[in-house]
Amino acid sequence: MGSKSSCSRRYSEECSRDAVALVRSSGRSVTEVVRGLEVSAEGLRNWVRQGQADRGQGRRASREGSG
Repeated sequence: MGSKSSCSRRYSEECSRDAVALVRSSGRSVTEVVRGLEVSAEGLRNWVRQGQADRGQGRRASREGSG
């Protein structure tokens, strides 16, 4: 079965939150992090972007705050 995490077909909120935290805290790229997870790189990128938006960071938030 390998060393894949429990993130598989259905992603719980906890799974996505943990994956995003791993990207943010590890200093590794999304591509590097997904190698150890059963998550697509694009899916994890979307979670990271959503987390940034939820915290008021990212392109959308900065545009909204500047006008």
